[in-house]
Amino acid sequence: MSRKRGTVLVGGTFDEFHKGHRALIMKAFEVGERVMIGLSSDQLARELRKNHDVATYEERLKDLRAFLRRQKMLERAKIVPLDTPYGITLSTTVADALVVSNETEPVGIDINKKRKASGLKPLELVVIDMIPAQDCIPISSTRIRRGEIDREGHLTPHEEQV
Repeated sequence: MSRKRGTVLVGGTFDEFHKGHRALIMKAFEVGERVMIGLSSDQLARELRKNHDVATYEERLKDLRAFLRRQKMLERAKIVPLDTPYGITLSTTVADALVVSNETEPVGIDINKKRKASGLKPLELVVIDMIPAQDCIPISSTRIRRGEIDREGHLTPHEEQV
């Protein structure tokens, strides 16, 4: 395994905290000694215009902390609210890498362009594949909220009959 980076960034809304979110966060801990997790604020979640309700920041924070506690990773994590899609990525000098899914990789590329333009060192991008559900379509909070799949990516009984 390659050497661990010092501080790694990862961010998201983490609504309906699911298998894909867990994979993204586990990757961050795999590659970093410390992980800063940006959690979308309620305001940002509204601005992102998800086509469904989103749990409150406090509910999403509780789920995230419970997961980190179960994995014994809470002491290596720092959770910060994200008020913009870029969070602290455009200002921090302590981070070495940013973990993104292949769906959000373009945002990571954009972050590095903006960092370079402002004289900051680009972040190493660590990209993971989206986690497929039972039907081979990526797991997403939207699909869970629609009742198509559960948080593990299993089709709901209704969807299996369709």
